Amino acid sequence: MDAMEFFQLSAGKWRSQRVTHHLAFKRSETGESDIEVETLAADHPEIIELCQYHQIDPSLSIGGSRVRWLGTMAWDREGEDNHQGKTIFAIVPDADNPRQGKLLRERGYAEIVPVVGLFHMDDEDGLVLTTEYETMSSIERFWFGGPNIRLRSSTVKRFGGFSTASFCTETRIESSLEVSNTQEVTSKQQFYSVLGW
Repeated sequence: MDAMEFFQLSAGKWRSQRVTHHLAFKRSETGESDIEVETLAADHPEIIELCQYHQIDPSLSIGGSRVRWLGTMAWDREGEDNHQGKTIFAIVPDADNPRQGKLLRERGYAEIVPVVGLFHMDDEDGLVLTTEYETMSSIERFWFGGPNIRLRSSTVKRFGGFSTASFCTETRIESSLEVSNTQEVTSKQQFYSVLGW
């Protein structure tokens, strides 16, 4: 499997349940999100625009995804806006190895800025993303536990020593074929780890 195949398998609507450990404060927080992933072809205008923004030849990209999310976290204040947004990913594999290369983002994970990270597919077909920002770095790993279960772990290291670690379980609500034909009728539920985190 290469990265584009991984994104294609991710297309559809997902419910994500997450626990984030704030390591410096020895506290954890639960949250949930509804996520929609749409596959974009290499010649899609948004993929071309993102490549041009990062000064990378668009012909080197094999495509990517548009991701939208709407979420909540346990520590949100009443009346505070939900965590929502969208981003575009463009995959630019290495010429000699389609299982690794650059991942261009319109919006980063740890900082809300356009960024170029590195990706590779590991021996178990997990997608690993490594991103260096100005004040921090992040490592994310995505993998499938089954056709409708995707798992994600991430760590963020700040240069001042503070860091977080997160684990997400993502359950497919609708496949990419159903997204265009079905209205979303799911409701949010609070997630608690069996370990009490």
